[in-house]
Amino acid sequence: MLTLSVMPYSLAIAKLSSSHTLSMELMKDAEFLSITKTKEELSVVCPEDVAPAAATIEPDWRCLKVEGPLDFGLTGILSSLLEPLAKAKIGIFAISTFDTDYILVKKENLRKTIAILATFCTIKEVFS
Repeated sequence: MLTLSVMPYSLAIAKLSSSHTLSMELMKDAEFLSITKTKEELSVVCPEDVAPAAATIEPDWRCLKVEGPLDFGLTGILSSLLEPLAKAKIGIFAISTFDTDYILVKKENLRKTIAILATFCTIKEVFS
């Protein structure tokens, strides 16, 4: 059975131009930070209070962490979590790291998400 932890803060998904240079303060100050750069854009996921001012920001996301580390040989983890959310029409933003996966849902969908995933996962550290 998978264990998910609900992170205790709201996150923002921010979009910047691919040429934008991020502040080192962001790296130091953010409890959670994911940076993805492509030719087209620079995307940053971080706590709302440290989101880059120059960015287009999508606020009010909450994060569920799949407790890991997860073995790279495991398959279907995200699919098993996301399929019931898709059936419930809950949009997500997924992030994977070396050790685990994170599922972001809009704040207004957090309780419904927890109720759905709690039917087959252990949910801990629930913060509203």
